[in-house]
Amino acid sequence: MTNPFKKYRIDRLFFHSFAIIIILVIAVTAWTSYSNSSKALVQTTSHYQQRLLDELNNEITTRLDMIEQISLSTSRDNELTTFLSNRQDDFERYRKRISVESALGNLTYAIPLIQGIDLYMDQPMPSSGQSYIQFRNILDLDKQSWSRNLVKSDFAWSGEYSIPSVQGDIPVLSFARKIMNENDYLGVLVVHIKAKEIRALLTGNSTGSNRIMADSAGKQILSIGETLEQKEWSKWIDLKSNKSGYVHIPGDKDSGNTLLVYSRMDNSIWTLIEFTSWKQITASSLELAEWIGLIGIGAILLVLLLTHYLSRQFSKPIKQLVSAMKVYSVGGHKEELPSDYENEFGYLFSGYRKQTERIEELYLSLERRYEQQRKAEIEALQANINPHFLYNMLDQLNWMAIEAGQDELSRILELMGQMFRIGLSNGASFIMVSEELQHIQCYLEIQQLRWGDGLEYTIEVEPGLQEAYLPKLTLQPFVENSIVHGFNKQRSGHVSIRLTKVEETLQIRIDDNGAGLKQPEARPQRRHTGGYGIRNVRERIAGYFGNDYGVTLKEREEGGTRVEIVLPLLTEAPAQILTASLAAKEG
Repeated sequence: MTNPFKKYRIDRLFFHSFAIIIILVIAVTAWTSYSNSSKALVQTTSHYQQRLLDELNNEITTRLDMIEQISLSTSRDNELTTFLSNRQDDFERYRKRISVESALGNLTYAIPLIQGIDLYMDQPMPSSGQSYIQFRNILDLDKQSWSRNLVKSDFAWSGEYSIPSVQGDIPVLSFARKIMNENDYLGVLVVHIKAKEIRALLTGNSTGSNRIMADSAGKQILSIGETLEQKEWSKWIDLKSNKSGYVHIPGDKDSGNTLLVYSRMDNSIWTLIEFTSWKQITASSLELAEWIGLIGIGAILLVLLLTHYLSRQFSKPIKQLVSAMKVYSVGGHKEELPSDYENEFGYLFSGYRKQTERIEELYLSLERRYEQQRKAEIEALQANINPHFLYNMLDQLNWMAIEAGQDELSRILELMGQMFRIGLSNGASFIMVSEELQHIQCYLEIQQLRWGDGLEYTIEVEPGLQEAYLPKLTLQPFVENSIVHGFNKQRSGHVSIRLTKVEETLQIRIDDNGAGLKQPEARPQRRHTGGYGIRNVRERIAGYFGNDYGVTLKEREEGGTRVEIVLPLLTEAPAQILTASLAAKEG
């Protein structure tokens, strides 16, 4: 960074320096005042809202627990279970239906919170469309959006929706409970709760509130006012904790910051959430900061007048230095600076002279370094030509083998060319699984040409994994190890390669029926290339993905060796590797 005292005029430098300092002081003061007062307001507001939400949560929980208890006792009623067992004649069944309908009707009239009750059962008897008690076919249960919540539970709450009635469509919340008798599934009892009653409880005495009621799984049941989408607020609340709290949600370009206050209680499955605009809470703090800013502007004007006067007293020697700096060029004309200054300006001029001398030396050094860098770049470009030259030579040798009638040699050269092309991969470090498998198939086919019918292999890939990515040349060192070391005293061998998806990982298993890891003492010494290749794969996996992934080698019970490779399931190559690949292509 250039020293401003060597670049700007001293009068402007003093003027702007003092201006910036005063502005910063005023800004820090205003911001500190705004920040501290905002925090105090937020804490007060969140504390008040949290206490209010706890009270509302307790009241709503009491009401809804009553519904759950009524549903439980009703589902265990002997007359209801006898009616649902469908073991009576038609007359007796009709008589019990009247009795059950009357009992459920009395329950509906006795509790104003209940809008109606539906009973899902086998072979229901028709009921009046105007009745609050409806007998429905159990086969129609799947048509209800909340029915899937009963798959793993005996009871469940639904979100808000509307049901038809004599007054028109009525918004309700429904509580559904399975009716069981001696492990027999008889039907489902659904109690419809008036949503407007719960909404009134959720509103309380507040007007203009923005609140949400959610269940223990974080599913939104009811809302009032303007609230955030579930995907936006659910990530800020720990639904596994029974503690209430608040959090500041940062805004985006479409919405401002929001204060989220939530209530969770030990005896309740419900979460009550209130949203308050951050701007609304901090309005008074912002007004205080504005007043401080206005006072600061007046102070800034006074200080700037003083600094302008003082800066003019120091401007002359600085202007001389600035003029000398403007006309200076390496190897060109140099403007002479005064030598009669004995104060700080004299030290400044002396330092400038030494600096110009150092610049001359650095310029010569940069010229030498530039020439060295240019030579290094030419050598690097030449090194990039070599792999392509070798690939072209393989292609020429292939054509010579074809002309000479050496079909087997031609096929080997062709396969080596394919392997070399995949190995280059335009400089990319990650390739698709399909390309990796093509590379290993080329290698195995070359080995089959050498072994004849003695070498067999199988490759199994789960659907959808062909387009996944992995570090290139991951399989070849292990397959080579199986053939070169595992089958070195055998006339035949079999290599099995299987790629599977386990959760979010790609798992590769390589099995062979060779000599295994525990071999006799007379076993020939392992080739250095094979050991390096396996170590290279391990180090690359550790470098790319960390210690959670890697390679495991072990003995198979039926003989031979098993290699297990665990990698993350990548649907695209990592960005840093793609960048390197693109750079290599452009080069």
